Amino acid sequence: MIESFGVSDPGCVRTNNEDYFLLLPSAGLYVVADGMGGAQAGEHASRLAVETLRDTIQAVTPPTSPDDLLDAFAKANQRVMKEADADLSMEGMGTTLVAAVENDGDLFIASGGDSRAYLFENGKLQAITEDQTWVNEVGRRLGLDEETLKIHPMRHVLTMAIGVSGQLRVNHYLIHPTPGAQILLCSDGLHGVAPDERIGEVLAASGSLETKCQKLVELARELGGPDNITAVILKAA
Repeated sequence: MIESFGVSDPGCVRTNNEDYFLLLPSAGLYVVADGMGGAQAGEHASRLAVETLRDTIQAVTPPTSPDDLLDAFAKANQRVMKEADADLSMEGMGTTLVAAVENDGDLFIASGGDSRAYLFENGKLQAITEDQTWVNEVGRRLGLDEETLKIHPMRHVLTMAIGVSGQLRVNHYLIHPTPGAQILLCSDGLHGVAPDERIGEVLAASGSLETKCQKLVELARELGGPDNITAVILKAA
């Protein structure tokens, strides 16, 4: 069994929240999305993608398999693209997506874009997912150093997201968390602002998952909160 809690906050700069998350323990599904697009398009894209994952997984006969989650990502991509094509006000909308499904104590994790999954286990924090961004997939391979990448004009550019291309690339991972291990799903409003060391300190501290989620939001806000902030924490039993 998995214990879970999540929270989302608009941050200190934006008035709207384009992030969206879902906790669905009955299906073993946990999701974070970070929408993008003009007007209300980003909010619509993130909600639409998450709801498509929910509906697809709920329609599957348990237990959920890795292929079921990948199929749900494909359907979310198609649905967001279809609605963007049908409504000019939604043109250009898309969303990142990171999701975990539980299957007999294991967690299958899939991601598109730069929302992340972390594993905190045995006192150590490590990223599970790899960002689909220009910085990670192009800049680092060109040998650019981290200080240059932090100020590079392409630093915020995604190389993949849900709803922007029919050629969807989904990264996926299988982990076997030990009892007590914590898995953090979050948008870049947290990981793009707060250093991993500070995130790890929050997860290492005593307290409920609700308290830790709130502290992660407070941490990002203390560091300026330039973007929407979403944190979902899962704890393996």
